[in-house]
Amino acid sequence: MSEKPSDDQPSASEIPDDVWEQFTRDTERDIRSSAPKEPSARARMVTERLREQDARGELPPGWRTGPAWQEMNGRAARRRKLWAFIGVPLAAAVALVALKPSLLPGDPFGTGESGAAEASPLPDETAAPTAAPGASDPETPTLDRPFAGSPAERWADGEAGIVLPEAKAVGAVSEGRVEEALRLTKKLLVGANLDPKTIRGARPTAALSVLDPKQPELLDDLDTGLRSPSEKHDPVTLFSRFDPDEVRPAGDVIKTRGRMTFKKGTQGGVAVRADYTFVYPVVRADGPTEVARTIVRRVLDVELADPGRYEVTPGRLLLMNYDQEIGNSSCFVDDGYLHPEFSSSRSAGPDPSGPATDPYDRSRELERGDGGDCGTVTRT
Repeated sequence: MSEKPSDDQPSASEIPDDVWEQFTRDTERDIRSSAPKEPSARARMVTERLREQDARGELPPGWRTGPAWQEMNGRAARRRKLWAFIGVPLAAAVALVALKPSLLPGDPFGTGESGAAEASPLPDETAAPTAAPGASDPETPTLDRPFAGSPAERWADGEAGIVLPEAKAVGAVSEGRVEEALRLTKKLLVGANLDPKTIRGARPTAALSVLDPKQPELLDDLDTGLRSPSEKHDPVTLFSRFDPDEVRPAGDVIKTRGRMTFKKGTQGGVAVRADYTFVYPVVRADGPTEVARTIVRRVLDVELADPGRYEVTPGRLLLMNYDQEIGNSSCFVDDGYLHPEFSSSRSAGPDPSGPATDPYDRSRELERGDGGDCGTVTRT
């Protein structure tokens, strides 16, 4: 039994042909757009590979840490790398924005909610953290906010993140000598990781001027790396350098976080340990404004020795050990520069096979393992 049209509902025969045809086209279009789509062959292949990896307890490939542990003679005992894998974080970001579009900068959908508030700065780090930083909102970095979506957005800017502890006498070493050692260590860190000339690939003169020339083998190795970089002699083991023909800084700010401690040294002086992480936002040099971040953590052991008892240069540091971990730099290039990966492209080369690492996690010790491994990272 059919329902009789009411007086205010025209029957199909009363609707003009052109209106009816437009209604039919619109309906078919809506059905097509909302219907499930068959995934491509590549999508099915990737999904199946990830399912197999998950069943084996493996994590997706990631990103890089550069060369590592250096002893007093300057020889690298290991070289560990981490490579960026950004597909999963990007997918998560898209899903979250779909649920909460106000997370997009500028509130483009007119929800009435303002953009992310400026993050409040963290207090200085005075001891090793007990855990990794919590997850940040999955925001895409921009030129205006190059640290968006990163824990580093709350870190100090540049040198302000290198806060010296209060100097105190250590045994027979005076407070003044301890203060000198701390100041020289900061000068080394700044010259190696924050000096704009160093960042743009120039010779790190300021950093080298702090090191004792009576460590000739160490300085020869560093000079060799700066002059003719190779896998064995790569200056990024100690200096943060980018190829200016490839990338340029995204703004003037490098985020810094870490701490410095001191104790009685083995050379009649004071030993200082510096453990700092630096976050570098960059864009391609050829114009596109997509922002990528490279994260470098460095742990240095230096000593200001007693020139009255040892054959050392007054006012210079002995570099006893140095270790480093670099996140988001190509694993397979050893030309003396860091090579960030961008989300829109991925360098050729075998997939990383090392363990996954959070480059912002400062609660863990840097592992000293065999060289050559390419690890993975969980975020940039």
